[in-house]
Amino acid sequence: MLDPSSSEEETDEILEEERKVVAAPKVGGARVSPSRTSESSVGLQPSRSSNVRPSSPSPSVASEKEKEDLEKMQREEEERKKRLQLYVFVMRCIAYPFNAKQPTDMARRQQKISKQQLQTVKERFQSFLNGDTQIVADEAFINAVQSYYEVFLKSDRVSRMVQSGGCSAADSREVFKKHIEKRVRSLPEIDGLSKETVLSSWIAKFDTIYRGEEDPRKHQQRMTASAASELILSKDQLYEMFQGILGIKKFEHQLLYNACQLDNPDEQAAQIRRELDGRLQMADQIARGGKFPRFVSREMEAMYIEELKSSVNLLMANLESMPVSKGGEFKLQKLKRGHNTSIIDMGQEDENQLSKSDVVLSFTLEVVIMEVQGLKSLAPNRIVYCTMEVEGGQKLQTDQAEASKPTWGTQGDFTTTHPLPAVKVKLFTESTGVLALEDKELGRVVLHPTPNSPKQAELHKMTVSKGCPDSDLKIKLAVRMDKPQNMKHCGYLWAIGKNVWKRWKKRFFVLVQVSQYTFAMCSYREKKAEPVELLQLDGYTVDYTDPQPGLDGGRTFFNAVKEGDTVIFASDDEQDRILWVQAMYRATGQSHKPVPPTQVQKLNAKGGTAPQLDAPISQFYADRAQKHGMDEFISANPCSFDHASLFEMLQRLTLDHRLNDSYSCLGWFSPGQVFVLDEYCARNGVRGCHRHLCYLRDLLERAENGAMIDPTLLHYSFAFCASHVHGNRYGTRPDGIGTVSVDEKERFEGIKDRLRVLLENQITHFRYCFPFGRPEGALKATLSLLERVLMKDIVTPVPQEEVKNVIRKCLEQAALVNYQRLSEYAKVEGKKREMYEHPVFCLASQVMDLTILEKNQKDHRDPENVGRLVTPAKKLEDTIRLAELVIEVLQQNEEHHAEAFAWWSDLMVEHAETFLSLYAVDMDAALEVQPPDSWDSFPLFQLLNDFLRVDYNLCNGKFHKHLQDLYAPLVVRYVDLMESSIAQSIHRGFERETWEPVKSLTSNLPIVNLPKVPNVAVPVNLPSFSTPAWMTAMSDTDNGSGTSEDLFWKLDALQTFIRDLHWPEEEFGKHLETRLKLMSSDMIESCVKRTRAAFEAKLQRSSRTADFRVPQSICTMFNVMVDARAQSAKLCAMELGQEFVRDWVSVANDSIEFSPRGPRCIISDARSFPIPVT
Repeated sequence: MLDPSSSEEETDEILEEERKVVAAPKVGGARVSPSRTSESSVGLQPSRSSNVRPSSPSPSVASEKEKEDLEKMQREEEERKKRLQLYVFVMRCIAYPFNAKQPTDMARRQQKISKQQLQTVKERFQSFLNGDTQIVADEAFINAVQSYYEVFLKSDRVSRMVQSGGCSAADSREVFKKHIEKRVRSLPEIDGLSKETVLSSWIAKFDTIYRGEEDPRKHQQRMTASAASELILSKDQLYEMFQGILGIKKFEHQLLYNACQLDNPDEQAAQIRRELDGRLQMADQIARGGKFPRFVSREMEAMYIEELKSSVNLLMANLESMPVSKGGEFKLQKLKRGHNTSIIDMGQEDENQLSKSDVVLSFTLEVVIMEVQGLKSLAPNRIVYCTMEVEGGQKLQTDQAEASKPTWGTQGDFTTTHPLPAVKVKLFTESTGVLALEDKELGRVVLHPTPNSPKQAELHKMTVSKGCPDSDLKIKLAVRMDKPQNMKHCGYLWAIGKNVWKRWKKRFFVLVQVSQYTFAMCSYREKKAEPVELLQLDGYTVDYTDPQPGLDGGRTFFNAVKEGDTVIFASDDEQDRILWVQAMYRATGQSHKPVPPTQVQKLNAKGGTAPQLDAPISQFYADRAQKHGMDEFISANPCSFDHASLFEMLQRLTLDHRLNDSYSCLGWFSPGQVFVLDEYCARNGVRGCHRHLCYLRDLLERAENGAMIDPTLLHYSFAFCASHVHGNRYGTRPDGIGTVSVDEKERFEGIKDRLRVLLENQITHFRYCFPFGRPEGALKATLSLLERVLMKDIVTPVPQEEVKNVIRKCLEQAALVNYQRLSEYAKVEGKKREMYEHPVFCLASQVMDLTILEKNQKDHRDPENVGRLVTPAKKLEDTIRLAELVIEVLQQNEEHHAEAFAWWSDLMVEHAETFLSLYAVDMDAALEVQPPDSWDSFPLFQLLNDFLRVDYNLCNGKFHKHLQDLYAPLVVRYVDLMESSIAQSIHRGFERETWEPVKSLTSNLPIVNLPKVPNVAVPVNLPSFSTPAWMTAMSDTDNGSGTSEDLFWKLDALQTFIRDLHWPEEEFGKHLETRLKLMSSDMIESCVKRTRAAFEAKLQRSSRTADFRVPQSICTMFNVMVDARAQSAKLCAMELGQEFVRDWVSVANDSIEFSPRGPRCIISDARSFPIPVT
């Protein structure tokens, strides 16, 4: 950005605006304000003709409308003027900061995600899941992305977070990283591949999906540029930012910039000195008039005056610590606090008298010798050269050149302390004589440059030496004398005074700045480093004056007046006088601004556009600003404004601008904005408590309207205000202010109540205000802030039980809110699923949503009808789906919010129990309508129990015990029925048993009323009718009969089912296990006895001839008894170690092996020789 004071394009823009002003219409013979015309000239144009009838049938209605429009225009004009005046103050803060700097330690803010960007990210992840990308991924990563897409990206809570402006790409990445960490940790170990490598690979793939087809290099460049602009801004960037914040047009900025001389640091420092002097005067007026603000105690009035003066003294010390410079590049440096009280106290003049040795100047001279002209007497090949020296300094020499071409371009650099130095340049030629000791001097020139001398090269006539025939020697050289930092102006003036310069004489004067508050007018002679006389300008007032009679010399006059002394100055031209008056006006710090005489204020002669040559450019810009109506803003006295209300407006507009930019700021200002606001408060005396109270109010308004605000920021401002209002035990405040106004205390109490309501509401809706634990640490900071808000003051801590009760109440409400929203979501999801599954579904999504809405309204009107329409099976299915959502909510709470509630973990357990108790009402209602002896609800128990039994806090909790009490009778009833069913099947099976070997188990097994497994999302292991692997092997070897195999399978299936229930109560679980083992022992014993009886009967009926062969049925019986022994070890054994339990296993073995006549003995008795057994 170019310097506004030197840009030709900007000047053209201003001239274009002026042409618009010339062509502006007039209303009622009065000229329209040019700036207003340029802003909205259409609204100010009069009607086309006074004879045209109004369109409104009623003149009174038309007049009312015109009156409203006029009032609206007046309000807009007042608002515009207020913003322009505020912008002038802001510009001065940016141009010459001496209290604040741009902070470099602020946390970097991430780019926030907009609605369009969120939709684009969703589409990219959907494309990856559909296989439309070239990204190679395994099944585990695809499952992780699918879960992330369903749980996070499609969540309505994320959409609300995006709408609130608190979601950034970093939040999405951190949620995914946290989401996959548990998945990767649960994967099996792979040789040569660490899990950290897998995590890094998955994150890299995630970034590729998230970025899409964007070029990563462009993305990195954009992020780097944005990060740089977020850290520190230049002056021009700050001007541009606050133009957008305050709605200032570019040409208005240019007019104000040039007229305020913002590129002149001396003018800005002088403006600050005038402002500080005005604030001291205002403090004295308040003390004399007694117009104090209302304070909480009467004793604070005297303290208030001391605070005002102390703040001004501190600003004076800050200004005094600023280095005296002539401007240049904008640099923000750490400011040192000054302690020079002798300079701050303007009344102690005797101690501040300057001596001549205090005024020290140092100049740098550059002497460049270009060429010599008129050298004709020397032979062309003669060698010539030049020397240069400054009086009292070293001598330098140029290179040698031939007399035919005496050109050099040699530069010599010198330093001197003489304001009027003597620069000597001599021309020499080499002597050709053998006895010559020195070269011959041809000519010389002596110059007395000043910082105002021309910088370009000029021809100077040389003084020719004796014996040189070239009388017209000229030398072309340039002498540049730099202006030192502490020299503000210099030049020749006529002067006469009472105490100094007592003769009317022309002297060389230099205005020297010794410090920020000390200036001296010094007169110098040639070749002298110290001034001849000096005048310290403290307390003087400079102004233009008329020519003084009797004083010959000088054309334009001005004077410096002080009580008891007057010094008259005169210059030779008007421009020089204006420059001297402006420089001395900045140095004296006077409140009166000198105005040039009327005849020299006119910059346009006879209506022309050419400025007069004797007017300085600063006066030209001032007149141009006055022409555009900006003069009132520039010349306004800052001390006469209510800066508290102006700053309130500035901070509010800055916050709006910040929340609407591309960063997820959460209410934090950028470093540049903090710098300007800090400088404005310090420079204009805005109280810190007022600043933070306004900030809190603005943040609360936006948080209440749904914006995401960082609670840490709220905590910082609230702690500042609380410390100010209450003070600490020593009575001091954070900003050193000891006075507290009634208005500040009342506003603080009101904001405190609003803040408590907001915090309690956020804790109640913590799942929706801080979705997935984002922003990071915000919920924990909210709880900490709530504890601070509950404190009565800043010393007495609030009882922990009181804080606990408040949080408990919030979490109780949170359980109700979360369950209500979850139930509504489940209903809407279920109804949409029903419509999608309907065979004639062909409606658009709008029609579907409308149908769901109508159905909801109908359900609310007739709830009994809903109960009649929903079947028990459908209600159970909805309850199982709701249980899945309930578990998901509790898992998310543990994953994302448990750390924030770590100090109140018992309250989170109560919250979870309350949440489950609300679900228990719907669960009980669904189970009550189930038909008797229906086992379809067992998947619901297993789903809930598998989650609760591994949770340390919820295991055997209130809801868990309720679940056990609800299902314990069902389990007992189920086991009773299964025992009866198995016993009956044994009895009927052995009565009809044909003892044929099993060929196809599935076709021979009778239908058993075992529990069905509904099609639920979670994996459950309940008995099914699929053939077990061990039974397939037995069928292949023709082992056992249909009845025995049916018995063994039923007993194993029943025990597996009960075991997979993972009953949480140890005593009841052991009871179930013991009963099933005992039942299995009895059933197997009964099976063995029946099989043995049939075996013996079969042998007795068989003929015992020589060709006797064992029938297949006997082999089957034998195999049944052998299998019974193997199954008894599996179905009857317990891992308890009791003696009587082992006896159950031995029952079947005793019946087989240790009977007096076992099966093998009976078969051996059939024949006396071996027979093959088939």
